[in-house]
Amino acid sequence: MLADMMLPSVPLEFVLFAGTLLGIAVFHRHSLQVALAGLAAIVTYKLLVTGFHGETGIAGFAVHLSREWVTLANLLGLLVGFALLAQHFHDSRVPDVMPRILPDDWTSGMVLLAMVFILSSFLDNIAAAMIGGSVAQTVYRNKVHMGFIAAIVAASNAGGSGSVVGDTTTTMMWIHGVSPFEVLDAYVAAVVATAVCAVVAARQQHRHSPILHDAPADVVVDWMRLGVVIFILASAITANVLVNLHWPDLADRFPFVGAAVIAAIAVSAPLRAPHWQLVPEALKGSAFLLSLVLCASMMPVEHLPDPSWRTTLGLGFVSAVFDNIPLTALALRQGGYDWGMLAYAVGFGGSMIWFGSSAGVAISSLFPEARSVGGWVARGWHVILAYVAGFLVLLWALGWHPDQTRNLLTPPSDHAAHAVTQKFS
Repeated sequence: MLADMMLPSVPLEFVLFAGTLLGIAVFHRHSLQVALAGLAAIVTYKLLVTGFHGETGIAGFAVHLSREWVTLANLLGLLVGFALLAQHFHDSRVPDVMPRILPDDWTSGMVLLAMVFILSSFLDNIAAAMIGGSVAQTVYRNKVHMGFIAAIVAASNAGGSGSVVGDTTTTMMWIHGVSPFEVLDAYVAAVVATAVCAVVAARQQHRHSPILHDAPADVVVDWMRLGVVIFILASAITANVLVNLHWPDLADRFPFVGAAVIAAIAVSAPLRAPHWQLVPEALKGSAFLLSLVLCASMMPVEHLPDPSWRTTLGLGFVSAVFDNIPLTALALRQGGYDWGMLAYAVGFGGSMIWFGSSAGVAISSLFPEARSVGGWVARGWHVILAYVAGFLVLLWALGWHPDQTRNLLTPPSDHAAHAVTQKFS
């Protein structure tokens, strides 16, 4: 399928991006340096040779950044903000009392993954993954199997795939006229995929390190800190829903959700101070993901292959290495997709590699060992199996129902781009 995008020849940008991804896979201990080097190479090539959106040099790059900065800023705010939120949640001592709630056998892992799935249906998938990871660290004594880490990310991405407030890509669809009920179809596949992951990963985790049977008797929940967690999450949800319902035209002009999270953390700091020392490490993880997102946004993919269920299945695998936000934008512009099937594919597909989704990058701050493509695929192989199984069940149960509407996504206004160009000319 990728070959269809690149014919008649392979643009050098794709070669540079592929080399960057390969370098990250091989030199995973230096993933940030490799990502930044790849970004620098791609930007330099486009500055000197191809240009951006018909504009060459710095002016063209400025135009490109003017179109991408909201996405990048939102991701930055969410990644840093939810890293602080995860520590707030850990310090609330709620994870310490979870053994009282979870089963004492291998099914504890299944229940925990189901909780992550449900949380992600109305929270951002980054937050759901970080909360799930924090609980797993505690109940499994900091001995979390790589396959279970992959399953946490998969459950968070699956939970958001059928909800227009659960994932950036589904929110994009909603903004541009896709009915929430069309996106809801994704849950047929997402439930199946999560069930496959949950059974395998829960058994992996139980063999690796069983759950604590009893919570410490002297645990006292810090209700104020838990209230801070709820306030931060409520701020993110409120900003997302209000902007997309009442001011959708402003959604691509300012990073409202990321700003809401950071503002909520700052406002609640007098009640319970966040662990500010976590910010530098969170910024490093954010810089890695933002580098890949920016690289992906500069790939010369003008359109996708003709919409079909086969194309959609392939896009799930592509989304493991190619950011799903530009993929979704291309699909909306092209039209003719089954939006529920696409939401599942680009949402869950990113779980197959640790840097394939923002949730995977975020959770690697809790589990640095997750930053290994080989380890993730070898121990989290069930994510790939689950993706295909969920997709086939969706295809069998509901079939391929393409939207007859074409070009849902209107290209960005040339007026703003022209203004930026003039400024740097």
